[in-house]
Amino acid sequence: MDAFFPAESAARHSSTWVRGPVWDGVWMLNALWLLPLVLWLAHRYSDPESSPLDVLYLGLTALFWIGHRLCSTWLAYCTEAYRPLLRNEPVRFVILPLLVTITCFAVFLPADAAFPWTREERVVGMAILDYALVTYHFAAQHFGALSLYRMRAERAGCAHARRLDRIFALGVGGALVFLADILAGSVAYQDLWIDRWLVPAWLASKQGGIREAAMLVLLVATALMLVAEARAPRRSLPRVLYILGLAAMVAVALQPRSLFLYLMIWTSQHWILATGLASQTPSREPAPARGTVRRVFHALNARPWAILLVFVGSSILLLPFFEVEANRQGGTYYGDRIFGAVAEGLRTSSLVPALIAAGFATGFVHYLLDRSVYRMSDPRVRSAACGLLERPCKLRALLHPPTDYCR
Repeated sequence: MDAFFPAESAARHSSTWVRGPVWDGVWMLNALWLLPLVLWLAHRYSDPESSPLDVLYLGLTALFWIGHRLCSTWLAYCTEAYRPLLRNEPVRFVILPLLVTITCFAVFLPADAAFPWTREERVVGMAILDYALVTYHFAAQHFGALSLYRMRAERAGCAHARRLDRIFALGVGGALVFLADILAGSVAYQDLWIDRWLVPAWLASKQGGIREAAMLVLLVATALMLVAEARAPRRSLPRVLYILGLAAMVAVALQPRSLFLYLMIWTSQHWILATGLASQTPSREPAPARGTVRRVFHALNARPWAILLVFVGSSILLLPFFEVEANRQGGTYYGDRIFGAVAEGLRTSSLVPALIAAGFATGFVHYLLDRSVYRMSDPRVRSAACGLLERPCKLRALLHPPTDYCR
């Protein structure tokens, strides 16, 4: 980003934090408090799922799971900041999400006899695709967080640092986590595809050595990132803390103690970070010229605490509807503890195919729109996200040169 605005760099990045140590510590660097809290709650319990950790995960799931999934949709369709992009890029923001949604409903609504595959087989196929996409999605978020902090450190134009961030995020936050999933047997329907490529007996016998080798790779990769940060022209404490937090989460994933422990840390970190960023992104958007609904949305967008309440409230209310799809392989139904018979009834109602389709559709659209609303290499996206970039924002016409944006 500094390549476009070299003269404004010093004034723009007075701090290497996104919002400040406290806000960043709660939202961006949440692994640093989440990890010790999780380990403390699970201490002395042979089964962490039976520990107080289960109550914490219930709360975090209810507050952030579905809300984080709707964040990018809100930014794209309910903010004045992204309205120019919505109008000028209909394929990316309208047509593709619509096609994805229609496809999901076309796959799941027809009865078993309508396709060569039963509805259950279609669920399995889509679940495997979803697992592959969500693994990349999580790794991409780590790259985005490191890039945001790299920009704060006035190194946005450094190709070498960007390359290191991408390799670390995709290698450590993606490949090593995928390996940990395989070793734990937690890959979606692993017996139908992973176990057919690998020999389960061989994998089990070599599991200890594989984990040790993966831990060595993790330590070397983390050390290289820290050394690169120490040698950078402007060092960034938030980047160091994020690297250490990510490495710590992967280290827990590579330990065989408990699948629940790892999943709780990994998913919660992702949800909290995504929700925090989305609550800040449209905060400096311009007021709408007309439209009652648009004015209501703007009143929420201009207040990060208000939009945060919208995400949290939506997450709680929609939890039982989306758990129909989410727990397709079993597990704890947290919606039952909050909504009781209502949540139980949804899983046996005639709405199940539609709810499954909606669950997959919102997930896939979330992956797609997240890439669009946070594509900071595009100056128009940077203009829309100026609330996150802490710059006085006045949206310009999209055809203006980049030097005119957000002055």
